Amino acid sequence: MYINQMRIYIVILLLLFSAASSKANTIYNLIKIPNLEIYEINTKNKVKYFYALKSFRLGVKKNIKCFNSDIENLNLKYKVISRNLNQYSSGFLKKINLKYVVLCQNLSISGINTAAIPDNIMKTLILDVNFNKKYFERVIHHEIFHIINDSFKEIFDEKKWSNLNEKKFRYAECSTCTDRWDLSIYNKTEGFLTEYSKTTPSEDMAEIFSFLMYNKNMIDEKIIYDVVLKKKISLLKSNILKIDSNFKFYDKKN
Repeated sequence: MYINQMRIYIVILLLLFSAASSKANTIYNLIKIPNLEIYEINTKNKVKYFYALKSFRLGVKKNIKCFNSDIENLNLKYKVISRNLNQYSSGFLKKINLKYVVLCQNLSISGINTAAIPDNIMKTLILDVNFNKKYFERVIHHEIFHIINDSFKEIFDEKKWSNLNEKKFRYAECSTCTDRWDLSIYNKTEGFLTEYSKTTPSEDMAEIFSFLMYNKNMIDEKIIYDVVLKKKISLLKSNILKIDSNFKFYDKKN
């Protein structure tokens, strides 16, 4: 009798292990990131959220690294992330190739901390839930813009964008080729909302988009006196509307 009970117990354990292993393999096959578990997949705009069950490494040289976070922190940050992502319709997200969001902490590339890694090919956005609380929500939209941009390169003409700036201004070769890291909004904009906006055209666009989605009211007063910034906002909005004519930007009144 005891032996039979033990056999049943072992079979149940094997079945559970097999099911868990199958689920883990399914997630990996979807987005090629190991050690993930489902957090929430039944969402209004069809975004599927996963979290790191334990740390993982990615990339050819395994130079992308992120760690697991405690469930209490995940629950707290998920509320913030989902609230911001719910601003995007399922139709728009499908057009830009964003379907999966991975939650982890202390995300880095080659030892350099980063807020997120967008990948439109794998339809995935990896988010560091421990990123600077002051900018966390705005950064979500900043990174979503990179997915938009990567999916519609032909729409976001960097040369046309650069020509909106003063003739003497030059962007850096890359976003990591400079020490312009500050994300706080300028008191006097002069064509740029933040110091980080001055790194590359795509980062400039992403910074403006992030304000338009997080709190447009923060920049309304800036564009009254800033002709260059006003032109940039107008161009960016018109480009987004080319992708989806029903797209809605942030409106505090709503």
